[in-house]
Formats: sequence, C-alpha cells, structure tokens
Amino acid sequence: MSNPSDLKYTQTHEWIRVEGTKGTVGITDFAQHELGDIVFVEAPAPGTSLSAGSPMGSVESVKAVSEVNAPLSGAVAEVNPELADHPELLNQDPYGKGWILKMTLSDPGALGGLMDAAAYEKYVAEVTH
Repeated sequence: MSNPSDLKYTQTHEWIRVEGTKGTVGITDFAQHELGDIVFVEAPAPGTSLSAGSPMGSVESVKAVSEVNAPLSGAVAEVNPELADHPELLNQDPYGKGWILKMTLSDPGALGGLMDAAAYEKYVAEVTH
C-alpha cells in the first residue's frame, strides 16, 4: 500500500493530516505491519499539551508496546472513541478509521519539517534494507 500523498510523516512512523490549524494523527501502514495485531491504544485526554517528537501515548500489540510520538506541537482536541473497543482499526484502516487523535496545532508552519509521502517511502526503504 502506498502512503497517502496528502499526509506528512515522521521518522518514528506517525502521520498527520493538517487542515488549517487542526491536525489528525495516526500511525503509518508500515508501523502497524511491524507491530502486528494491535490490542490496545493509549491516547492522551483532550486538552493535553503535546510537544513535537515527544511521546503522546502508546500502541500495544501481541508482540510489543510501542510509544507513539506527537508529529507536531499542540493540544489534543479529540481522541478517536472507536479505538477503545476496536483497536484493530489501526491494522485495518491506519489512514482512515484508525486515526488516534485530533489536535490544535500551536505552530502549523512546523509542518515543513516533516516528510512528504515520497520522502517517507524512501526513508522506510532505507531503514528496512
């Protein structure tokens, strides 16, 4: 599966879709494949301040627990309510129904520091070979 071109990506395999000053965040298809079957998602409560590159929660699979980092700084606006009962959405639809949280960005201009889809695909190819 190719990576959606309207997203920006981090080296720790999170994605963000930005619309104005709002961003929707999740983990990449590569990340969910590496983790395997996801059984639990821990996300911060709405209102929590996030710093770019810092842990914002975790994803637990049958293999391991992995931290999820904030791609940009801001505050949590909403957490995906479906993940509490259906964490497998991260495996089934990582770029759609499997989003983790929505945030209000403190500096939307920082988006330029993240990778576009082509750069992310090249990065993944480099780290896996």
